[in-house]
Amino acid sequence: MNKATVIAAFYNKIDYLKLVLAGFERQTTKEFELIIADDGSAENVVLEINKLKSHYTFPIKHTWQEDKGFRKNKILNKAITESETDYLIFIDADCIPHRGFVEGHLRFAEKLTSLAGRRVNLSQKITNQLTQENIRNGFLEGNFIKLILDSMFGHSIDVEKGLYFSNKFILNHFNKKSRGLLGCNFSLFKNDVIKINGFDERYEAPSIGEDSDIQFRLELSGVKIKSINHVAVQYHLYHKLLERPQQNLTLFEEVKKNKSAFTPFGLVK
Repeated sequence: MNKATVIAAFYNKIDYLKLVLAGFERQTTKEFELIIADDGSAENVVLEINKLKSHYTFPIKHTWQEDKGFRKNKILNKAITESETDYLIFIDADCIPHRGFVEGHLRFAEKLTSLAGRRVNLSQKITNQLTQENIRNGFLEGNFIKLILDSMFGHSIDVEKGLYFSNKFILNHFNKKSRGLLGCNFSLFKNDVIKINGFDERYEAPSIGEDSDIQFRLELSGVKIKSINHVAVQYHLYHKLLERPQQNLTLFEEVKKNKSAFTPFGLVK
């Protein structure tokens, strides 16, 4: 019986998705399902996903919506309704998990708590070296020195966040500082996100809606944010930064002013 549902936000980048799935193939626990939350990928991409779903040792679902621009929060809500476990782990489908990623989230899971992980931002050079095969063989975890050297020349960023520890004493030392949620790496019990009616679907541009807003409303509802840096490790594949339009900031200011944990623009309308 699966203990967690990994919800992977995705749009069109099938080559990146395959690298991410290779990372999940080597997880230390197989007690999870994965939902590809697809914000309107092209027909040829959908067909390819349908072909590859059965090639993995964990169950994969694909939930899709028509491409009407950036509607990540809407497809995340749809994936929540289709999840079959009580615990949800949210990622982006351009973030390769460390082999202990799912186990780390499950290990520290607790009610009324959202776990916040972090990621290494890989350079274009390192990203181009990755294959499904070398990821399955532990290329990223086994080449920390290479990542350090790459970062010294201004390429890969936040490489120190790739250090993985299993010892609770060490983890407690590194996680004393409170850190905010990243939409690409957080988890919580499903009931805790249902209680605030999921993600606010009015956010139709990258950033804020999938992390800052959800954190603000979770905390209003009594959910605390707990850092699990150095245990829920990810490696973010290189791409150009997306624009962060003013409209999201304006909307978030309105949400903060209203101080309501429950959004009427979420799971149930």
